[in-house]
Amino acid sequence: MDGIINIYKEGGYTSHDVVAKLRGILHTKKIGHTGTLDPMAEGVLPICVGAATRLSEMLSDHDKEYEAEMVLGSTYDTLDITGVLQETREVMSTKEEITDAIRSFVGGYDQVPPMYSAKKVGGQKLYDLARSGKVVERKPVWVDIYGIDILDMDIPRCRIRVRCGKGTYIRSLIDDIGRKLGCGAAMSALTRTRSGDLAIDSAHRLAEVERAAAEGRLSDFTVSLESLFSGLPKIDADGAANKLLLNGNVLSAAMLKLPGSPASNSGTDGPGMKNAPSPAAEEGARFRMYDSSGRFAAVYEYKTAGNIFKPYKMFLN
Repeated sequence: MDGIINIYKEGGYTSHDVVAKLRGILHTKKIGHTGTLDPMAEGVLPICVGAATRLSEMLSDHDKEYEAEMVLGSTYDTLDITGVLQETREVMSTKEEITDAIRSFVGGYDQVPPMYSAKKVGGQKLYDLARSGKVVERKPVWVDIYGIDILDMDIPRCRIRVRCGKGTYIRSLIDDIGRKLGCGAAMSALTRTRSGDLAIDSAHRLAEVERAAAEGRLSDFTVSLESLFSGLPKIDADGAANKLLLNGNVLSAAMLKLPGSPASNSGTDGPGMKNAPSPAAEEGARFRMYDSSGRFAAVYEYKTAGNIFKPYKMFLN
């Protein structure tokens, strides 16, 4: 089984808990998640199975969307209400001032990762250091905030929808909003509604996947590797190109015919090779590569220097 399962992580589970449960359901060790969700958080948690685990890092880089609730006037050591209460303050800001403070973060800013996070400093996870009572310096990291919508506001509570880039901590964003207002704020609820192209409407709970596995319907819940790259042009390999492809080697453009590129008039370049193309592809353009039997084998990148294709992600070897 190779593909992505869009899991709806329920509150109370860690991302590791979800992976451990699915290992038993799917009877495989080759499995991993993309993008950790806090135990209190719910929503989209893409799970990579089989050859799809090679995509974990790439999928983690996708943009995300969250719906979150914040409580103004309270701060906690974990930046959410599951931690130890540190301070309470009266909320003096008006709805307009709160709205302005929230919208001021749109575009992006330098965000300091929270101590209670899986981010590593000096080879140690920050939450391990935090649990031992240590606080270490964390370098700010630029995060992209594409948009924030205010869904509801009933002071001191406010619900927001955040569209952001990779590496954004919503707890930290809420804490920073509270700091800007001067009253503090803490996250009281979080739901990830989208990760890349995977949305909450198509996410499946663990119980659903378990039933599907027992009934032999797992394919109904799996996003295939091929479909993840459906937007890329397709190239079929045969002859000498096929052998090189299956071994993860560089491919010369002379071995292949690019989509939309006219073949040269020089004839074939050797046994099993197609007419050499005149590539219109740009540097770094990616293509779906298929072997001679029609199996999706890899994603290749085009390099103008040398007129070649280099493997980006291999799935059959």
